[in-house]
Amino acid sequence: MATLFVDKLDPQSGTALEIGTSGDTVTVPSGATFNVAGTLQSGGAAVANTPNFYATASGDQTIASSTATVMTFATEVFDNGSCYDGTNKFTVPSGKGGVYAFWASYRLDSMYDGNQITLAFLKNGSRDDRSFLICRVPSDNTSYSSGISAIFNLAASDYIQIEISQSNGSSRNTGAAACTFGGFKLI
Repeated sequence: MATLFVDKLDPQSGTALEIGTSGDTVTVPSGATFNVAGTLQSGGAAVANTPNFYATASGDQTIASSTATVMTFATEVFDNGSCYDGTNKFTVPSGKGGVYAFWASYRLDSMYDGNQITLAFLKNGSRDDRSFLICRVPSDNTSYSSGISAIFNLAASDYIQIEISQSNGSSRNTGAAACTFGGFKLI
C-alpha cells in the first residue's frame, strides 16, 4: 500500500472525481474529519434532515370538554426551511415531499380519575386514524402528561397539526412548559 500526499484533488475539466471502484470500501479513519461544505449526495439524492422544526407553547391553552381543539405552539425554537407557520401548522415546502417524523407532547391540569384525553395528528385538517393516542387519567386532581410520534409520507403542500380533546366536563388548561411539537424530513 502506498500513501499519496496532496492538498487538493481536482478532476479533469467537465468531469466528476471518483474515489474507488464498485465493490471498494472508502474509509475515513477515527480521529479524521470529513467536512462537507456543499451538498452531500447518496445515490444521486441530496442527504439532509431538512426541513425541520421545533416549537413550544408560549402560554396555557384552554381546552373545552368534549371539543376537539387544534393545539397552538407559538414559540419557534428553530425552523430550518421556513416550514412552520409560527402557530400550529407544519407545511411541506415545494420540492421537499418525502417521509417525515413528527412528535408532540402535552400536559392537562386538574384532570380526574377516568377522564379521557385524546391527542392526534391531523394531516391536511383530518385526523389520521393510524396516529393518535387515547389516555385515561389514573388518579384525581392530576396534571396529566403524555406524547405521541408518527411517521408520514407527505407531498408538497401537505400539512400536519396536533389536535387534543378531553372529557373532564369543564374546560382545562394545558401546561405550556410541557407542550411541544416538532418534526423533520427523514434521509
